[in-house]
Amino acid sequence: MLVPLALAQFICSFAGSNMNVMINDISEDLDTTVQGVQTVITVFLLVMAALMIPGGKLTDRWGRKRCFTLGLAVYGVGAMISAVSPGIGVLLVGNSILEGIGTALLIPPVYILTTMLFSDVTSRARAFGVITGMGGIGAAAGPLIGGLITTALSWRWAFVFQAVVVAAILVLSRPIHDPLPPDPTRSADTVGGVLSAVGLVLVVLGILAADDSGWLMLALLVAGGLVLAAFYRHIRTRERAGAEPLLSSGLFRNRVSNLGLVTQNVQWLMLLGTAFVVSAFLQVVRGYNAIETGVIFTAATGGILASSLAAERLARKRAQRTLIVAGFITTIAGIGVLLALVKGSPSVYAFAPGLLLVGLGVGVMLTPSVNVVQSAFPEERQGEISGLSRSVSNLGSSLGTAIAGTILVSGLSDQSYALAMIALGGVGLIGLLAAFALPANPTLPPVAPAPADGDPAYRSTSSVNDSSGA
Repeated sequence: MLVPLALAQFICSFAGSNMNVMINDISEDLDTTVQGVQTVITVFLLVMAALMIPGGKLTDRWGRKRCFTLGLAVYGVGAMISAVSPGIGVLLVGNSILEGIGTALLIPPVYILTTMLFSDVTSRARAFGVITGMGGIGAAAGPLIGGLITTALSWRWAFVFQAVVVAAILVLSRPIHDPLPPDPTRSADTVGGVLSAVGLVLVVLGILAADDSGWLMLALLVAGGLVLAAFYRHIRTRERAGAEPLLSSGLFRNRVSNLGLVTQNVQWLMLLGTAFVVSAFLQVVRGYNAIETGVIFTAATGGILASSLAAERLARKRAQRTLIVAGFITTIAGIGVLLALVKGSPSVYAFAPGLLLVGLGVGVMLTPSVNVVQSAFPEERQGEISGLSRSVSNLGSSLGTAIAGTILVSGLSDQSYALAMIALGGVGLIGLLAAFALPANPTLPPVAPAPADGDPAYRSTSSVNDSSGA
């Protein structure tokens, strides 16, 4: 059962990073700029983040297996459109929109099905270790595989590769059955879905606009914050009226889950931000080709693979908070090495030690961060928390590409590279503080039906988790 679920996470993470090594090839072939390719990558990650919460909610109405299959189909169509795109606009539709929508439909079922199919803590941790490890490997191996395909054939064949993997997942996932039947009577909160998506889009667009106009950036960020505040007010109003909201407001009142979500967001921000900055810097500033750029990322891939393979053994010996803290310290150290060793060095191999540390650090904390969040709620809320968790993670990916990429693209020099890496390290410190604030041994909630409103149950869950070592 784990093979198709893990492959699905792998290919979606792969799609978020493999284009980083195709920047020169795509920009020349489609007559666009580095900033144009950055926009396509960021919008893909943003569409995933904006639609992941509604995607998680749809699993209750349509069924987890049906959403998973539909998401794969949409993703595959988007990959094939991207492969034959004649211009940046068509690539935006195929890669950013269709692949983004497909990912938002298929990823929440991956984590919901895993939570439901593996009930005890040990087996669930092992399953999450495989899936999140494959996600990290996909993100880190994306530049290598993308570079090999681009150099040997063309960047277009990287999208054909994605379509082939998706077809294989569809075949392999046939034996998987939904543990719970869908409930078509569940209400759809369309207004909530629109508000959450628009708010996230405005925030990321504001960051992307930083290079064009400071006032436009500020206006978009303020507008995004106001829309997200309106979203929270909307779901509270629906709860008071007895209607089912897009997300229960109680999800935001669980201290352990909130801190875990912060760590998820920051670790993906650092990983994808580092991948974009290093890839773009090597190609545009240092003049390396796709394969040379991709090969150096084997250091990060090896780091994630090594720490992911050790995740189960580490989970038996160390608390989840300890692993997350250690992961952040190692990742921040890797960013520091990337900043210190590369300055003035013409060799591409100067990037290897830093990328290795980043890979080791991210690999160590991926699984415990997901487990902390998913395990903070009972099965009845797995659809909601899975959508929120994946949305927060993908928002981190899009923010990493947007923030660090915008700083780098503004100058495309050694100085802009240094500023981008400093920004990533600074955000990493926020994640480290959140990790330190996690309780040492969070208490798992009892599996019991939640009331329609959800508030009393969530207050109870929150208070239990808050008292466990806080």
